[in-house]
Amino acid sequence: MPSAEIAGPQINDINIKRQLVKEVTDSMMKAYKIPTPSSYVVTIIETPTENVAVNSELIADRGKK
Repeated sequence: MPSAEIAGPQINDINIKRQLVKEVTDSMMKAYKIPTPSSYVVTIIETPTENVAVNSELIADRGKK
């Protein structure tokens, strides 16, 4: 069963999440050629920006200087 994990900041709009998982599932269906959508698992991992750093800087701190 193919699966995908999408990690990023929180998405507050459930309709955007629905669209995201549909598009990811559609892309996996094209790649894997398994025609049954229920064969795919998509997990959204939401991480607060104070828990992620890029270039030694917390994302939550970007633009605060």
